[in-house]
Amino acid sequence: ALVFLILALARPQYILREEKVNAEGIDIFMVMDLSSSMLSQDFEPNRLEVSKDVAMEFIQERRYDRIGIVAFAGEGFTQCPLTVDHTILNLLMNELQCGFLEDGTAIGMGLATAVNRLKDDSLTKSKVIILITDGVNNAGDISPELAAELAKTYGIKIYSRGVGTRGEAYSPIGRNYRGDYIFGMAPVNIDEELLSRISTQTGGKYYRATNKERLKEIYNEIDQLEKTKVEVRTYKRYSEEYAWFVWMAVILLFLQFAIRYSLNPLAA
Repeated sequence: ALVFLILALARPQYILREEKVNAEGIDIFMVMDLSSSMLSQDFEPNRLEVSKDVAMEFIQERRYDRIGIVAFAGEGFTQCPLTVDHTILNLLMNELQCGFLEDGTAIGMGLATAVNRLKDDSLTKSKVIILITDGVNNAGDISPELAAELAKTYGIKIYSRGVGTRGEAYSPIGRNYRGDYIFGMAPVNIDEELLSRISTQTGGKYYRATNKERLKEIYNEIDQLEKTKVEVRTYKRYSEEYAWFVWMAVILLFLQFAIRYSLNPLAA
């Protein structure tokens, strides 16, 4: 009975064969703006949280894609390299917060960081950058135009998304002596001409998202535009086999007690 219980705990499985499945997958880098203006509250609760939520939903739908995350404000850094582990991706995406970096909007630095991660990869033919920003480039040593030229050179498409309503929004306008953000009404300024230009230059497209629903629609459109056939190995599993061993252990234990008490009723 003990042997059968140990075998059951080992969780035996019956595997028929290895299969090759044709799936659709590409390499994607999500480039997220972490400038303080992403805390503007024209989205509920703010632009950054909504952008993260919708991005995580998009990640869950792209099962076979390798996805990475770059964040930028006054500079850019890699939050997560390319991976198919979408659980880790969502965890690291959720950890993004404004204030991690020096404030500013260095769009070129964010794009260049993603291009540098994608340029030498040869596993997939299709490489895409999804840029999420709500402002005007005002920082960094690399201009967005130069970063876009580099992306074009390496065959990387840039899909840009301007996040923010039109007109004014309740936004950070300064900090108090404790370092907390002070909010007030401020104009929404997005350099749509620049974002459209760098996207078109690389074969991508620019979108304007003025609410969460529009943000989801944009991701759905990108989902349909960017698909590439890849070969993925999977294993066909038919059943869990531990139950048979558990039942054998139970039967043997029952027989042990039955025999003990039938042969010696006073045992116990």
